[in-house]
Amino acid sequence: MRFTEHELTAALTGTAKHFLASDRKLRRKGVDVETAWAEMDRYARFQMLDALGDQVLPVLVALPDVDVEPGTRPSYDDKVVADVVAGLLGEDKGRVRRAVEVKARTALVQLALASVPPRLDPDALLTELPDES
Repeated sequence: MRFTEHELTAALTGTAKHFLASDRKLRRKGVDVETAWAEMDRYARFQMLDALGDQVLPVLVALPDVDVEPGTRPSYDDKVVADVVAGLLGEDKGRVRRAVEVKARTALVQLALASVPPRLDPDALLTELPDES
């Protein structure tokens, strides 16, 4: 699947915000996810995005090409994502550890795919540009 830079950034940011929302300490304090994200310093955000990017981006790039209708998000079956994840993992792990890692990374990639914004229609974008005459 060919994702745009904006789509990959949105997928990674959405995944990071989901992990931030799962922080029990922030939930107990009643802090909004967007507020917590805005209050994080740039280095902390970088560290989170870098760690997630190592897990998610290789899988997103390796997913098979599918046609995505304008106004919809790309979606993949868990089996397809799990096959891609398993293909990217090394053979140096034990059977149980490998199975757990495939399942966890598959869920992480599905979360990232849910954060991808709907595709825009490129023809509609061209008709909305102002006339330069």
